[in-house]
Amino acid sequence: MDHVNLSKLAPKSYEALAALSAQSEAEATAAGLDKKLVELVKIRASQLNGCAFCLRMHVRDAKAAGETDDRLAVVAAWWESQYFTAEEQEALLIAERITGIGDRHTVSHEKATGADLTPQQVAAISWVAVVINAWNRVAIASAYPVAP
Repeated sequence: MDHVNLSKLAPKSYEALAALSAQSEAEATAAGLDKKLVELVKIRASQLNGCAFCLRMHVRDAKAAGETDDRLAVVAAWWESQYFTAEEQEALLIAERITGIGDRHTVSHEKATGADLTPQQVAAISWVAVVINAWNRVAIASAYPVAP
């Protein structure tokens, strides 16, 4: 069977996911999270999931928010660089833990970087990661085109 476009064939579900996405963004903003950090979370999860469509979109969004080419070039190996703040490192780790939940069947909430994220910020980052994982699955399952 060929891929089916989930957004076109089940538009109400697509709209519900879009509403959840908007809500997670609003909660990230309310928690005081920078737009660039939110985009880094989306990029890292999309890298791990192999979602070219979301990667292209969120790299563009990150650049529009002021993200640099150097940081975008090393986000896949963020732990080996000195480009990211403790808060950004913690957010990227949360993104990785949420994205890999199927492999581990658990998520550690233990802080790894000493970042002082509030519980509200951790929750907001976690929701952003949950939502981008859902979008990645929609885009991949629907075979959204990614051409130059």
